Amino acid sequence: MIGFIMDNILPQIPRKNEQKSFGWFSILLLASILVVGTVIGIQLANQLQTQPTSGPAPDFELTTFDGETFNLSDLRGQVVVLNFWASWCVPCRDEAPILESLWRRYRNQRVVVVGVAYADSQQGSLEFIEEFNISYPNGPDVGTRISDEYRITGVPETFVINEAGEIVFFIPAPISEGQLDAIIRPLLAKS
Repeated sequence: MIGFIMDNILPQIPRKNEQKSFGWFSILLLASILVVGTVIGIQLANQLQTQPTSGPAPDFELTTFDGETFNLSDLRGQVVVLNFWASWCVPCRDEAPILESLWRRYRNQRVVVVGVAYADSQQGSLEFIEEFNISYPNGPDVGTRISDEYRITGVPETFVINEAGEIVFFIPAPISEGQLDAIIRPLLAKS
């Protein structure tokens, strides 16, 4: 019986040195799980952040499909309608004539419409611009830098930025001409 215990049970009990290495392994495993969990949590929190709906509009540089480059900050002193769109977006197709009409009506009254093509091919974007005869400045969001700053989650999304460069309106859906007029007129009346 003692031989059975010595041969079968005692070898299964960890020796003192084995207990120490198992303890360090457990600590390292737990620390690794905590680090990975924290990184994943931070990434999820960043993804769940909502778009900026007030305060200073994030500045960006946009090179238009026509080759002109400007910064949003260059447009201070004007009301900016910033629209994120894509040629494959069905609601964007409904919205395009509204934005073009707005641009034509207000362009001489310190209102600028700026289109940012989101996750779209250059060919698709150019065909869309031609199809809807869009004349307001439009450019691609290369590397999604601009849409990341504005935390875009889909298209269309529209921001209205006042003359001081502050976001005063945001809509994560198609916008109507009436909505735009209701926002822009009071901003123009203030100045």
